[in-house]
Amino acid sequence: MTTTLITGANKGLGYETARRLTAAGHTVYLGARNTERGVAAAAELGARFVQLDVTDDASVAAAVAVVEAGGGLDILVNNAGIEVRSPGGDIIGAAELTADVMREVFETNVFGLVRVTHAFLPLLERSAAPVVVNLSSSLASLAQAGKGYPGAAYPTSKTAVNMLTVQFANAFPQMRINAVEPGYTATDLNRHQGVQTVEEGAEIIVRMALLGPDGPTGGYFDATGPLPW
Repeated sequence: MTTTLITGANKGLGYETARRLTAAGHTVYLGARNTERGVAAAAELGARFVQLDVTDDASVAAAVAVVEAGGGLDILVNNAGIEVRSPGGDIIGAAELTADVMREVFETNVFGLVRVTHAFLPLLERSAAPVVVNLSSSLASLAQAGKGYPGAAYPTSKTAVNMLTVQFANAFPQMRINAVEPGYTATDLNRHQGVQTVEEGAEIIVRMALLGPDGPTGGYFDATGPLPW
């Protein structure tokens, strides 16, 4: 049986991805920082809860031990991500950006992705068909910069995710490692202002999670197919 771990999966795109992959017959570890919410979400889906704070080394190490004891890991979905707003609720642009804001966003979106991926690599390397899916965003595109989104930290963090995806894919050619753009999906991250449902947004995540050993790697995809970086 295929075993999948999804970070930040107690709600939104992570939850929907967990639902779809559980329905597909995967053993799904639903990773969440909050134990109460994570346990409830896992129970709703028939998944396994694992406490996982991507910003905390001890939490990640404990999650590795849980998943390893359960038999190993085949698919990792790095879904956890945050955006930071001002006290008034506004997205923070470059004029107001501080190092502390940048650090907070990167701690989850970038360092968290590296922390989790690095920790689970030994388990993924034991899999016959390992897959890693990294959640990115069209906001990461340098070509699209300045075309409507005022935030600075979140798009920059996703640009870093894209580069990390390529470098991990180059380092581990036996794995299928890709970044995905789910589209502007209504979630807590954007205060549910997105134009897509989570069902629509999760489509590309699920599709790339289900890649076989001959699938693409080191790429960036949305629901229509490969995208330029």
